[in-house]
Amino acid sequence: MTATSTSPDRELRAETVVDAPPAAVWELLTDLARMPAWSPELVRMVPLKPGGLRVGQWYLGINRRGPAVWPTRNVVDELVPGSTVAWLTTSSGARWVWEVAPDGPEGRSTRVVHRRPVPRRLTVVSKVFAPLALGGSAGHADELEQGMARTVALLKAAAEA
Repeated sequence: MTATSTSPDRELRAETVVDAPPAAVWELLTDLARMPAWSPELVRMVPLKPGGLRVGQWYLGINRRGPAVWPTRNVVDELVPGSTVAWLTTSSGARWVWEVAPDGPEGRSTRVVHRRPVPRRLTVVSKVFAPLALGGSAGHADELEQGMARTVALLKAAAEA
């Protein structure tokens, strides 16, 4: 089944070009303790295993939207230093991907792409929770995509400061 543009399991995407070198953007992006300052839903990412950011690391995500607060279990499944970090949110079935690449003359700026594909399907938990607590799955996906754009814009502002 292919996700449509209004489907909650469609790929969400936000991107920008940052007037800062890739290494500076990467350093900010991989400091997951700072992510809640930019993300409208994320309250905290707590590492659950020793060893820092690495493939196989588990994170407990604490999310909030209005009065609804919920945990997520996230497993880092891709880490290419300076380029890509991604984790699978096992509680929802979504995958969150950040990609960083040099852009412009001499690579002095950085293209940042933030994507949320759903590799298989949204989980039953996600399909039940979103309608009950978040106003609906498709509407929540729209809000997530808007939030991703805000997160990318705030990351850009922090990197350019």
